[in-house]
Amino acid sequence: MRRRVRRLQGFAFTAPALVLMTVFLVAPMLFTIRLSLDTGRGFQLREFIGLDNFVRLLTRDRLFLDLSDFPPSGAVFNNLLWIFLYVGLCVGLGLLIAVLADRVRYESIVKSIVFLPQAISATAVGVIWLLIYAPNARVGLLNAGLGAVGVDPVSWIGSRDTVNYAIIVAAVWAGTGLAVVVFSAAIKSIPTDIIEAARVDGAGPFQTFRHITLPLISLPVSVITITLIIGVIKVFDIVYIMSRGGPNGASRVIAYSFFEETFQAGKVGYGAAVAVLMVLLIVPIVALNIRRFRAGETVR
Repeated sequence: MRRRVRRLQGFAFTAPALVLMTVFLVAPMLFTIRLSLDTGRGFQLREFIGLDNFVRLLTRDRLFLDLSDFPPSGAVFNNLLWIFLYVGLCVGLGLLIAVLADRVRYESIVKSIVFLPQAISATAVGVIWLLIYAPNARVGLLNAGLGAVGVDPVSWIGSRDTVNYAIIVAAVWAGTGLAVVVFSAAIKSIPTDIIEAARVDGAGPFQTFRHITLPLISLPVSVITITLIIGVIKVFDIVYIMSRGGPNGASRVIAYSFFEETFQAGKVGYGAAVAVLMVLLIVPIVALNIRRFRAGETVR
């Protein structure tokens, strides 16, 4: 009887959450999957077409994925570019700043300055960097600096060759602060006697970081890395503010493809297929993150 009562109590506590998850998460997800197999005009099921939307996305939509030239292009390739550059720079700069800040006197001030952009919305970040990248040297800080050394202004957002890198730099400026704070806390959690023992044994700063600090903070590093990758797959707002996916789709990403196909072109079924692909990319990464976190807890 006690076991049954406990089970009923547990079910009573979890039932409201299960109902909310079913209504606002599971049901919309199932409807989106069904909609991705349909023409789906006006968020209504019209004509079942099977996997045609997915086949078109991966083989005939050059704005989504174009493998006909080298280097490849399209939204999928742009997201991969974001993963390598944005995640790599955020993690690398975050580690560097966290290690260096741990050695300076005014560490809290340094971390506050670095973390400040993290508190700014992506919309505000986009507007700020649009002003920095403005082609007019009287407005754009970057082109004003180039003009001071005799270099002609560059259309950073208006050129296919530079637009992705320009947006990624803006995103790195805003996103590095989170990595710095997490890595700094992880470094401070390392017992000082381990560091002192390494120094007594003759280990230099680089050897200490490589063989002691980095292995001991590997779990926070992996968690932040996977978190940033998930954020990159969903990135939309800063791309929308700074370039609208242009010029000519050069900076288009997966989430922007979903927005454009669903709300601007009215191809709801096609947009649902983009959303399903996005979820299929995120789920394995989330599972890897959970597995990595559990493994770290088991080791502890």
